Amino acid sequence: MLQTLAQKIIARAAGRDAVAPGEIVTCKVDLAMFHDSSGPRRLQPMLERLGAKVWDPGRIVLITDHFLPAEDEESRTIQRVTRDWARAVGVKNFYDGIGICHVVLPEKGHLRPGMFAVGGDSHSPTGGAFGAYMFGIGATEMLGVVVTGEIWLRVPETILLHWRGRLPDGVTAKDMMLFLAGRFGLDGAQYQAVEFGGEAIAALPMQERMTLANMTAEIGAQTGLIAPDEVTRAYLRAAGVREVETDGWHTDPQAPLRERHDFDAAALVPQVAAPHSPANARPVSEFAGTRVDVAYIGACTGAKLEDLRMAARVLKGRKASIELIVAPASLKDQETARAEGTLGVLEDAGAKLFATACGACAGYGYRFGPNINIISSIARNFKGRMGDPASNVYLGSPYTVAAAAVRGTLGDPRELLA
Repeated sequence: MLQTLAQKIIARAAGRDAVAPGEIVTCKVDLAMFHDSSGPRRLQPMLERLGAKVWDPGRIVLITDHFLPAEDEESRTIQRVTRDWARAVGVKNFYDGIGICHVVLPEKGHLRPGMFAVGGDSHSPTGGAFGAYMFGIGATEMLGVVVTGEIWLRVPETILLHWRGRLPDGVTAKDMMLFLAGRFGLDGAQYQAVEFGGEAIAALPMQERMTLANMTAEIGAQTGLIAPDEVTRAYLRAAGVREVETDGWHTDPQAPLRERHDFDAAALVPQVAAPHSPANARPVSEFAGTRVDVAYIGACTGAKLEDLRMAARVLKGRKASIELIVAPASLKDQETARAEGTLGVLEDAGAKLFATACGACAGYGYRFGPNINIISSIARNFKGRMGDPASNVYLGSPYTVAAAAVRGTLGDPRELLA
């Protein structure tokens, strides 16, 4: 039976040789990840009411990233509950204040090709960049996983997004995803598995692939997958994973697909999404001259090491003309950026360095006031997400955000890369 990559991973987790789209199967979970917002503060009371125990603390990864810095009593209480629960349950894979969960999880070597994983966050499909079937679930579903180690799902169909050619200089994975959100809308792949393929995808570094998989949530997909290859192996080996098995973890030729879409990467231009949806994406040229008050480089889709390097290419030797905020996605990426000089370039340009946490992307910590225009590298720009509902958040790549920081208006960042 010809199988897609999604079907192969689900079949293994279900103890089956094969599964068919539409079937409802029960899968054993290899890993459950949650953070301080979605985790113990919600799970602990439910576990206590049930008198239930955690099925396997060794398969849980707990990361604090939302309520940081803990600058008020609510945040301090949530952090205390999180740390106490991790200690009481015996969660060994507990990472406290070192970065955003979707970046820390692979940094610490917890993902493998063929893995079936769940996360207590809507951007958990990030794991699909490593050939793992990973998707976000709510607190009640996570309770079931934490107690039983299993979850049921309806086997999805696969939508293949094939990108031929290579991306031009100054065009990124964020631009690809904003383009796709504009093309398909927020529910264009609802509950399906999206798989990325083609020469352009194979050429992307791992952190750019992570942006693609992460933002499949913005087109409604359950997960976003990229078949593992040598780029995957190299990243995971550097993260301490000794054996990385990639054989067989790919979609079989001629496997039935729900849809296939072909795109020319070389023809893509920088994209910007207007308030208040990623689906409001159009070429940046259509927004040229739009005034911005704040440029924000942050979040799991916009402040990884690769993202910081992009911004530095634009900002080197220049000064920001508006407020520029940089919140690196992980402490590791921040330290690397510091050591190689990338962070120095951003700071010399006038960037304010914020904590390695979700921060304004999730509406915690720093919140923007009313009647301002923000250009941001985060994944979504729903009304009120970054602060006051009367603020306007535009989305763009780190190149686009950095260029706007220099100009004070939106425009094509490639003009500053010459």
